[in-house]
Amino acid sequence: MRIYSISALAALALLTSCGNKEKLDKAQEQNSALNSELQATLATQDSLFALINDITAGMNQLKDIEHIIATPGTLDDGNVSRKNQLRNDMTAIREALKQRRERLEELEGKLKKYDASNATLLKTIENLKGQIAEQETEIATLTNQLSAAHIEISHLGARVDSLTTTVAEVKTEREQARKQATELNDELNTCYYALGTKSELQKHQIIKSGFLRKTKIMPDDFEKSYFTKADKRNLTSLPLHSKKAKVLTNQPADSYEIADEGGQKVLLIKDPVKFWSLSNFLVIQVD
Repeated sequence: MRIYSISALAALALLTSCGNKEKLDKAQEQNSALNSELQATLATQDSLFALINDITAGMNQLKDIEHIIATPGTLDDGNVSRKNQLRNDMTAIREALKQRRERLEELEGKLKKYDASNATLLKTIENLKGQIAEQETEIATLTNQLSAAHIEISHLGARVDSLTTTVAEVKTEREQARKQATELNDELNTCYYALGTKSELQKHQIIKSGFLRKTKIMPDDFEKSYFTKADKRNLTSLPLHSKKAKVLTNQPADSYEIADEGGQKVLLIKDPVKFWSLSNFLVIQVD
């Protein structure tokens, strides 16, 4: 930049010494104009420095937004307020970039009124325009990434919901299958026994016998309600409450024994699988 003030003072001193008032007034007028130009240039520099700070702050803010979007888990479906805040931040940055671009164009127009000594400032303005253009591109990219992240998260949410439903259905089916298996296993291990004297068993049609006729055990019309329900897995012994007892049904003889305990007979099942292999019903006559 020309040092206009020095030239003006030199001219002023020369004119004063010569006592030429007309030239002195002209020099003062030129000096005033040059001072105005200098002040305008300095003001432009100050505005440029302020814009440089603003643009740098905008770049840092964009980097923060980019980091948030790129970090997994920060934009899940439950964090709606975070996504809205990011959108609002990017809208504000986009508007600020527009205002900075307009301010640069205004400063550029002022500087172009002066001579080539402002070439450095004009170059600075061009560089700042380039940075603003890069930030505008970055804003567009981040906006697309935010939208894409929302879509991807929605798809993932739908997949998670679908998988959750599938898991729930599988769990329900598994519980039903387990319940059915338990019920079937319980049914397979269900047994029935009846204890009674000969007359009691005949009364309930558990046995039928006659003169010169073989005793029939559990004919077709026997009274099932007379039997006691039990579980084969737990029934290992059965007190018979009698001094005499015999098994009438066809349980294998080597799978059990009738023992004495305290003067009373007790049925001891030694091999439950074999004992119940032929029938789930047990009839014992005690008398």
